[in-house]
Amino acid sequence: MSARVSLRSRVSSFSHFPLPGPYNQAVGEPLLRTAAVITVSDGCFQGTREDGSGPLLTRLLNDSGFAVVFTVVVPDEIPAISAELRISAESASLVVTTGGTGLAPRDVTPEATLQVCTRTVPGLSEFMRLEGMKQTPMASLSRGVCGTVGKTLILNLPGSPAGAVASLRTVLPLVPHALDLLAGKTEHAKPLES
Repeated sequence: MSARVSLRSRVSSFSHFPLPGPYNQAVGEPLLRTAAVITVSDGCFQGTREDGSGPLLTRLLNDSGFAVVFTVVVPDEIPAISAELRISAESASLVVTTGGTGLAPRDVTPEATLQVCTRTVPGLSEFMRLEGMKQTPMASLSRGVCGTVGKTLILNLPGSPAGAVASLRTVLPLVPHALDLLAGKTEHAKPLES
């Protein structure tokens, strides 16, 4: 295991645009869903490259009603990635990673994610790749996976800022329902009467 420490930052402010979901019965206000953003990049971790994706994903999640509880930058190393995924899953219902999903030798985010997840959600990964291929055929080279650990949903997103944002936007409408199901809310909507 690497002796390197991840670069973690707490996000102190977030937007208050709640998604449909649980309510605080004491005050009647919607509870915010929590999220964490993990940037996987040797260059960003070493300070030789600026993180272009993490801040954009944080902003998109905030604007979509998530309280981003922290962001972190880790190197392209399975032990560091899997450790941060486990830590993040303890405090966030949604964890998104950006980077390390391609074919380069150090692109190991999917392997680390599969070590942590107890179940995979291949439909989300397939949906992101399908929509991405409408923009660029390079999207078919993404090996990103999606899965769950406990009540947390983990999404692997590409490292490019445009690809990361487009991929998250693709599946974001599905995330509230997925999080409800993970939380045990399995009631189906009543069918419309004609």
